[in-house]
Amino acid sequence: MKTLSWIGSILCGILLMAAAPVNEGYEIGDIVKDFRLKNYDGKMVSMADYKDAKGFIVIFDCNTCPYSKAYNSRIFGLNKKYASKGFPVITINPNDPTISKGDSYDEIVKQAKNKNYNFPYLVDETQEVSHAFGATNTPHVFIVQRTSGGLKVAYIGAIDDNSRNADAVTKRYVEDAVDALLDGKEVPQVKTKAIGCTIKWKNS
Repeated sequence: MKTLSWIGSILCGILLMAAAPVNEGYEIGDIVKDFRLKNYDGKMVSMADYKDAKGFIVIFDCNTCPYSKAYNSRIFGLNKKYASKGFPVITINPNDPTISKGDSYDEIVKQAKNKNYNFPYLVDETQEVSHAFGATNTPHVFIVQRTSGGLKVAYIGAIDDNSRNADAVTKRYVEDAVDALLDGKEVPQVKTKAIGCTIKWKNS
């Protein structure tokens, strides 16, 4: 009986371990591996290209999501405010175009040119970068800071607290985070929930 009880306890423990959520993607304080992805202008872009950058505002974004559309002008605003201060915006489209046809590379090029993008809009064709970051939604922001040890994750989440109405925003999470980093202070809120459409992953 004791043996059966012992075996039952082991099996229960194994089941609990199997049921435990698997942590995927970067967390606060992790060092980010650089990527090299194709931009809308056909050039390959990596974070290493920005020799003088203090960090980056990496945003997983797309053409088709209503939330992405609502945030588009605010993303332009972030780049305008912070690129010159050492924190440029880099946007990455993670969606599988066979599922979301409006996110094909041709459509990425069209949107970037029509809206005069002055920051990278990259395509993650293999979705490896999106998986590595742990991106789940569009838009989903990861702020990374250049340190002696590498590019460290300093903030993950939403751009602000109102996805529908820019005029009704009361908390600007990304701005608060970058301002703190520029001032050498702790980021006031390191993680928030990214609000947006789920990423369209490739069928396995």
